[in-house]
Amino acid sequence: MTDTRKILEEVRDGRVSVDEALVRLKTKPFEDIGFAKVDIHRSIRQGAAEVIYGESKTPEQICSVVETLKGNGCDRVLITRIDAEKAEEAGRRLGTDFEYFPEARLATVGEFPEPDGKGTVLVVTGGTSDIPVAREAEITARFHGNRVESIYDVGVAGIHRLLSYSDKIMEATVVVAVAGMEGALASVLGGLTDRPVIAVPTSVGYGTSFGGLTALLSMLNSCASGVSVVNIDNGFGAGYLAGMINHT
Repeated sequence: MTDTRKILEEVRDGRVSVDEALVRLKTKPFEDIGFAKVDIHRSIRQGAAEVIYGESKTPEQICSVVETLKGNGCDRVLITRIDAEKAEEAGRRLGTDFEYFPEARLATVGEFPEPDGKGTVLVVTGGTSDIPVAREAEITARFHGNRVESIYDVGVAGIHRLLSYSDKIMEATVVVAVAGMEGALASVLGGLTDRPVIAVPTSVGYGTSFGGLTALLSMLNSCASGVSVVNIDNGFGAGYLAGMINHT
């Protein structure tokens, strides 16, 4: 029997009050599985379950964390930065609930929910080279119950392409701007809409892009109001934050 079920049964039997049970559920820290301490009650505190960062984990470790989360009532799990080889092995163990998105290097366990956010998360890229990071943002936002639309390859080198989507940009609840090179896309979008813009610098560009540092600094120095910035190539962080805004 899981601790969560035990608490709920105690409430049913009148041994624990609803308020006391809620406090216990919120403050239960984790389940220790040796190599990891799995935060099984994060969804109660934050509204979304723990996300597994797969890059430094073995397939066996990834599966163990997934199974711990599912065993404690989590019906959907998101795994970030997982390569194809790990995904293939994890998929064999986890079965048909497992789905891999190679371009985004993301995997999911369980079905995507029906969108219940207020509006639309719009993901916009400067170029086609930025699409993998954009896909990470898109899938993350969808996985957390948001309707997502995308516009690719509308960077400032041909700004007429971006301006042709002005209506869609203005209608979105939140805009995610994904761009490398000099990162100017975020400032332009910030000047076109009254909605929040989340800027994602990517490690796309020639030598003086410094692996995305130039875009990062440009976005941080944006003169447009309402632009926030996540770390280089952090599509997950942008998609997660966009989903939170869309549910506020």
